[in-house]
Amino acid sequence: MAKKKKDKKTLPEQVLDKHQVPYESLAINALDLTEEEKAAKFQELGIQESDIYKTLAAKGDKTGPVVAVVPLTERLDMKKLAAVSGNKKVHMLPMKELEKTTGYVHGANNPVGIWQNKHFPIFFDQSAKDAAYFLVSAGELGRSDKVNPVDLAKMIGSSFAELTE
Repeated sequence: MAKKKKDKKTLPEQVLDKHQVPYESLAINALDLTEEEKAAKFQELGIQESDIYKTLAAKGDKTGPVVAVVPLTERLDMKKLAAVSGNKKVHMLPMKELEKTTGYVHGANNPVGIWQNKHFPIFFDQSAKDAAYFLVSAGELGRSDKVNPVDLAKMIGSSFAELTE
């Protein structure tokens, strides 16, 4: 189960607990670290940058909001997301619409909270399917959850698809 932290659990962590999906809560904000600090932090945690996935909110011309979860080290291919989500075109949500649409600020979007509160279609990049774990935002800046992608996809009804360029 989850590691006990002094911090209060985020909504996504509470939802993971409720559904009995094991995870590990980590304090990490790679965006605020120098390359040297990042390398040391990743080594300490036993992770690589490619283990971190970003949750991206887009809007489809037919379906409305759709969410893609892709490696931090890769770029989302909008045509692939459109095809898998049943749209002709998708575009990233403008920053000013992000929090209003997903309920989260830039950098804190996460598949669990969006699934729990908004029920938008969520797609995971194929690269996560065979991974033992990946890190996704825990719903707050500087916090991530290390979780098995297949367990998470099963819980929120997501599918895996080729989503990167």
